[in-house]
Amino acid sequence: MNIVIDSLYKTFGATSALENINLQFQGGEFVTVLGASGCGKTTLLHLLAGLTSPSRGNIYIDGEAKSAPGADRVVVFQQAGLLPWLSVEENIEFGLSLHGVPKAKRRQASAEILRTIGLEAFAHAKTYELSGGMQQRVAIARALVMKPKVLLMDEPFGALDAQTRTAMQRFLTELWEQLHCTIVFITHDIDEAVFLGTRLVVLSSRPGRVALDVPIELDRPRTPQTEFEPHFLALKKRAMDILAH
Repeated sequence: MNIVIDSLYKTFGATSALENINLQFQGGEFVTVLGASGCGKTTLLHLLAGLTSPSRGNIYIDGEAKSAPGADRVVVFQQAGLLPWLSVEENIEFGLSLHGVPKAKRRQASAEILRTIGLEAFAHAKTYELSGGMQQRVAIARALVMKPKVLLMDEPFGALDAQTRTAMQRFLTELWEQLHCTIVFITHDIDEAVFLGTRLVVLSSRPGRVALDVPIELDRPRTPQTEFEPHFLALKKRAMDILAH
């Protein structure tokens, strides 16, 4: 799987959100996109998802131009957006049901992903009975059960408290190490961006341009000690210097 973002521009009226974005992602990468508020990073994710169209330029996935939503890309937003009248397993199966997958296959798929995320004991619980972190796990499972080529994540841990956020970061890295799906993860948190990814993209202030695009060469599994490694600290400083201007 290959993603090519070619000379991408996006304007909203007289406001230029993104200018001349050129990026190429390989299958299985965990790309973190970092930038200050208002730099266009969420706009970039919406363009990748097909939720909005570029003013100029193109996005290609495996050589095919993409300008509309598709089952090959699934978005996880900051709010879990679960349906409170459905159980956990029913929430996970919701997208599959919309695609006409038979109930038996849906139930098998949800059981498998619940085991993967460690919530099989909560299959029949209502989502409002879960903690914030558990709800986001269900939202991620609902996305992954669709088997997308690309998982697009828009600051999915931004609304969580610090302790839960740290736990969810570790959960997501472990899940990615197990599944090796392609992830594009939007964040404004420098530590989160460097800790999670295999590759760091930093956008300049609006209009967003690619100010940095480098591999994150840190061993896995990532642990709390990772944040004290020289490469982590060096990347953090480079990102801070860009965001300061």
